[in-house]
Amino acid sequence: MLSNAGVPHVIIPARIDEGMVKEALRAENAPPRDIADTLAEMKARKVSDKNPGSVVLGCDQVLDHRGELLSKPADQQDALAQLQGLRNDRHTLLSAAVVYEDGKPVWRHVGVVRLRMHDASDAYLQDYVARNWDSIRHSVGAYKLEEEGVRLFSRIDGDYFTVLGLPLLELLSYLTLRGDLPR
Repeated sequence: MLSNAGVPHVIIPARIDEGMVKEALRAENAPPRDIADTLAEMKARKVSDKNPGSVVLGCDQVLDHRGELLSKPADQQDALAQLQGLRNDRHTLLSAAVVYEDGKPVWRHVGVVRLRMHDASDAYLQDYVARNWDSIRHSVGAYKLEEEGVRLFSRIDGDYFTVLGLPLLELLSYLTLRGDLPR
């Protein structure tokens, strides 16, 4: 998304144990918004500490379905179970972005999108998972809106980029106001 928007960047993975962090925050009854924000901040801080003088963006996304946080599916059966649980119901995607500079947070935003899935048949969902497994196995909720997954939905309230995992419009506005991007 950053490349398509003409934002120069370098990708540096931040190695954190997301599962452990989520588990600890859930044990403290942290809301999904705080979980997404904390994970994004931890990623940004870890990379920023090793790259002084750089502007570092950390991102994370969580899917909240009736108080349950869904993770990336472990296998095709898990993907099918996630989709069956989401069908004919609403869920929320929260995409957090945190910008660090010189080891300190300077900007953050959590985008929220509410989605409603059609009442898809078991047969369609099974076929969908089989056809799209290589792509959806890396996505919470076992779908990608930018691909065939869009057919699963009857309503989407919120920003498209936030669904993809980054509140891009807000980030671009911030970078422009800072002077990092031309007006």
